[in-house]
Amino acid sequence: MSAEPKYLTGNGQGIKEFIDKFDTFLFDCDGVLWSGDHVYEGVPETLELLRSKGKRTVFVTNNSTKSRQDYVKKLANMGIECTPDDVFGSSYSASIYISRILKLPEGKNKVFAIGEAGMEQELASEGVPFIGGTDPAMRRDVTPEDFAGLADGSLLDPEVGVVLCGLDFHINYLKLIHGLHYLRKGALFLATNLDSTLPMHKDLFLGAGSIVIPLTNAIGREPLALGKPSQAMMDAVEGKFQLDRARTCMVGDRLNTDIKFGVEGKLGGTLHVLTGVNSKEDWQKKDAIAVPSFYADKLSDLRDCA
Repeated sequence: MSAEPKYLTGNGQGIKEFIDKFDTFLFDCDGVLWSGDHVYEGVPETLELLRSKGKRTVFVTNNSTKSRQDYVKKLANMGIECTPDDVFGSSYSASIYISRILKLPEGKNKVFAIGEAGMEQELASEGVPFIGGTDPAMRRDVTPEDFAGLADGSLLDPEVGVVLCGLDFHINYLKLIHGLHYLRKGALFLATNLDSTLPMHKDLFLGAGSIVIPLTNAIGREPLALGKPSQAMMDAVEGKFQLDRARTCMVGDRLNTDIKFGVEGKLGGTLHVLTGVNSKEDWQKKDAIAVPSFYADKLSDLRDCA
C-alpha cells in the first residue's frame, strides 16, 4: 500500500521543504491553474514565487485543441508569462512522435486528423501533412455517396498512414467513418490523450477519450495515446527539457493522467491539488489508480512557505 500523501496546506515548513526538494515543476493546466477562462486566485503569484527560487516551470497539458502558441496567449491573458518552449501539449507530443519516431515512408506519411486547429498547427510545425481536422468539407451530414465512396475506397486518400484522434468540438458520423475506413486499410491508430472528461467552468464536459471510443469499439483495439500518462510523452518531455526525474515534481488534479504520469515516470514527487477532477477520497480507495506523494487544497497554498 502506498504511503499516505503529505498534506501541505497550512504547513509552512513542509511547503519550504517540498519546494527545496525539486528543480523542475511540471504543471497540468485545466483544474490546476484555471477552470475554463477563470484563473484560480493566487496562481500567477505562486508560479512567480517558484521561478524566483530558480525553479523551472513547464506546462504539460492533455488539451489537444490548443497549440503551444495558443497556450502562451492564454497564459499571458491570465497574468502568467511564458514562451512556447515552456509548454508541452498532447498535440505537440503526438506530432513529435509521428515526425521523429515513426518516420513514415513517403507516400504513406499523411495524417487523417480528428481534432481542432491546435492539432493542425502542431502537425504543421513538425512538417507532418494532414487532412480532415477543421476542413469545412468534413462538417456536414453523411450522404449515400459517402457510404459508397468509402466502401469502394474511392474517397480515401492513399497517402494516409495515421489516424490521429483528439478532442473535436465538431465530431460527427462522417469523420468517424472516414477514420474507421483508414484504420481498416492499415493506418496506425493514435490518440493525443484519453481523458474521458474535461473540467471547465467548475463542471465536467466530454474529453478526447470520449471522442475516441466509437473508433475503438468499431475497430476492436485501443489507440496508442501520446498524452499523459503515456510514458512516450514523459520520455519526450525529459528529452526536450533535459530534466532530472529525481528532482522533478508533477502537479495535477487527475489521478489517471497527471499523478499516474508522475508515478510511472518515476519522478521525485507528485502534488495533487483539490481544485479539479479528483478528490482526496479517490486516492484513499483500495483500488486507487495512483496515489500522490503530496497534496494541497489549491496551488496558491504553496505561497505559505517559511
